[in-house]
Amino acid sequence: MDFIKKFYKQAVIGVMTGLCNGLFGSGGGTIAVPSMEFVLHIDKHRAHATAIAITLPLTLVSAFFYIQNDFVDWHLTWQVSIGGVIGGYIGARIFKKIPANVLRKIFGLFMIIAGIRMVF
Repeated sequence: MDFIKKFYKQAVIGVMTGLCNGLFGSGGGTIAVPSMEFVLHIDKHRAHATAIAITLPLTLVSAFFYIQNDFVDWHLTWQVSIGGVIGGYIGARIFKKIPANVLRKIFGLFMIIAGIRMVF
């Protein structure tokens, strides 16, 4: 029975993460990370790293439909991707050096800023 409850929680988190990723083009991590921390009781560092791994296949599925409907600006995609790869590398390198409580505060601050920008 415990296995079924855990599987159900994971499935709901997956559906919500995928829905946000598909609708907003991102946002999967904003659902996945807190859900894994508070619902599944996963360590903060592991939750952040796992959210990245979860977001990859979700992004590929979403990108397929966006590309199919000609919503992608390829020139912008390639330019931003170069910086994104560099930033992703740097972020992954310093990630393990950031204490969990600091990581949580930084993530929360980014969520607040993103929320305010979306409202206004």
